[in-house]
Amino acid sequence: MSVVETAPSESAEPPAVSGGARARARLRSWRPNLIMGVASLVLAAYMTNGLWRDPATSAIAENKGDQAFFEWILGYGVYTLSHGADPFYTWMMNAPLGVNLAANTSITVYTVLFSPLTFLAGPQVSFVAILTLNLAGSAFAWWLFLRRYLVRNPAAAALGGIFCGFAPGFVSHANGHLNWTAGWVAPVVLWWVLKLREPGRWIRNGVVLGILIAVGFSIAAEGLFFTALASGIFLAVWSLLPATRHEARAALPTVLAGLVTAAVIALGLLMYPLYMHFDGPRTFTGTGFNQFYYSEGLAAYFEYPTRSIAGSLGWGNDLAPNATEETSYFGAPLMVLIVVAFVTLWRRAEAGRRSTLAALITVGVVFFVLSLGPELKIFKPLTGIWLPYQALMHLPLFDSALPARLALVVVGVFGIVLALTADRLLSEPLPSVTSHTVWAAGYALALLPLFPLPIVTEHRAPEPAFIADGIWRDYVSDNGVLSTLPFATTDMADGQRWQAYTMARAGKQFRIPDGYFLGPGGPDGTGQIGASARNTDWLFFRAAFYGYMQPIDDFDRERAREDFKYWNIEAVFLADDITGSHSQLYRSAVEITATDLLGQPERVGGVLLWRIRPGVDPQ
Repeated sequence: MSVVETAPSESAEPPAVSGGARARARLRSWRPNLIMGVASLVLAAYMTNGLWRDPATSAIAENKGDQAFFEWILGYGVYTLSHGADPFYTWMMNAPLGVNLAANTSITVYTVLFSPLTFLAGPQVSFVAILTLNLAGSAFAWWLFLRRYLVRNPAAAALGGIFCGFAPGFVSHANGHLNWTAGWVAPVVLWWVLKLREPGRWIRNGVVLGILIAVGFSIAAEGLFFTALASGIFLAVWSLLPATRHEARAALPTVLAGLVTAAVIALGLLMYPLYMHFDGPRTFTGTGFNQFYYSEGLAAYFEYPTRSIAGSLGWGNDLAPNATEETSYFGAPLMVLIVVAFVTLWRRAEAGRRSTLAALITVGVVFFVLSLGPELKIFKPLTGIWLPYQALMHLPLFDSALPARLALVVVGVFGIVLALTADRLLSEPLPSVTSHTVWAAGYALALLPLFPLPIVTEHRAPEPAFIADGIWRDYVSDNGVLSTLPFATTDMADGQRWQAYTMARAGKQFRIPDGYFLGPGGPDGTGQIGASARNTDWLFFRAAFYGYMQPIDDFDRERAREDFKYWNIEAVFLADDITGSHSQLYRSAVEITATDLLGQPERVGGVLLWRIRPGVDPQ
């Protein structure tokens, strides 16, 4: 495929050597992998050290809501295995309607694989373990891919792998997204896509690729879609160019046979989750997020990310919708370096390698343009200039994507260009020492300011004894409905987290109304975040979020009776310590509102508890 195979000195053993020498040679061949693996893991642990210090009471400052959702999913994984529940639809949240988890980022494979750790240590520990392994695994997987297909020099592959695993976009998504930090999915899938052309192995390669597609869908469906789209563009361009057209024609029958095999395997494994995703109960179109808002501004590519050395020096920006969506933010020096590096590679490349470079840059340009969304933004304001994504935004799959995240594919393109250029610089003699110095200075100027800073963490409310010690079991029936005050939402995630901890312990469980999830309810059948608010949960939301305490009258009490009956709530409670996802909550306002509405509470297990008789209370 006009790409470099693994260097013979590292892939083949010398003939006629003793067993000890052969073992030492094998150890030497694995030494670079071991060093890269350890380096990736150390860097990932450095990024997540704030969570590791105290997983129970530390939360990601920028995104407690998503962290709570993924911890809930991990707790539900234990519940699924212990109760035989449906992994793609749950009744444990959003009572009485439930939630279609297949239409959410349910990371099903992770919930199963990490269920022993979740059961033993809690979903908080599983969350930070997966986040750390995602970051480290992404860098290591790109290292292996680059070594296998594109570069010979280990240092060049390490540079590309570290960049791809810890680029600004993935560091940004480390603020709570276990799906998007699984950047290892792309190089692993690409690896087996390229292996499809191996003659005589289309069944094996197709089966493996089909399994990987199923795994990728269950962990990062949107990322898998982007990977498939990028692969299709790359292969189409590469196959049509004159220098490589004959290779493509020769490999076509084998590749098609492998693709058909992969499709059969993937569809077989994904038949039920795909049905649930597209046509199951409580499905929806879109995501509930504005695609115009969640698109990349042109200037964002030239700005620095906030969680970087440059950001700490005051060179950051406020262009992203939030700190979790800084998906490009490469900085002007890197943008210039990529252009210079690509031109240099092109000039020195032979015809076959030029085909690879042409296909690669096509992928980069296409995803760069698409990441700008349906309407051009230079900085934040829309300019009124329509872009190609406008024609795609209502198509299936594209309607559920956020355009800015397409810039994460550009990360892979940039990483490959950096690795290819470094490989040439380290493998071929340059005209002078000055040339080496200029290139080294260019890499340093472009990459050092992007070196990531650890994820910012802050305190979150610990699990009250009422939940931790199982006291709640005395007040709620098995699978009865119990709610925190305020009700669980993306802005107030305590109730969802605490339910996750009980599910992780197996045994008797309770359900909750509301919660943070994606579901139907938006305009024209589109999705929305969470449940549609009723009078009573909105009453407590305003008290907690704004400190607003409205006078309680008979109308509010009648609506509360109706709402409690709808949810079938048996009890509500208010913990001594509650935390919001983005701001401090007004606990005293919640207590005053609840007491006015429901009367004096009981003091049980570190919480204020109000028992509810549906249809009767409040009296």
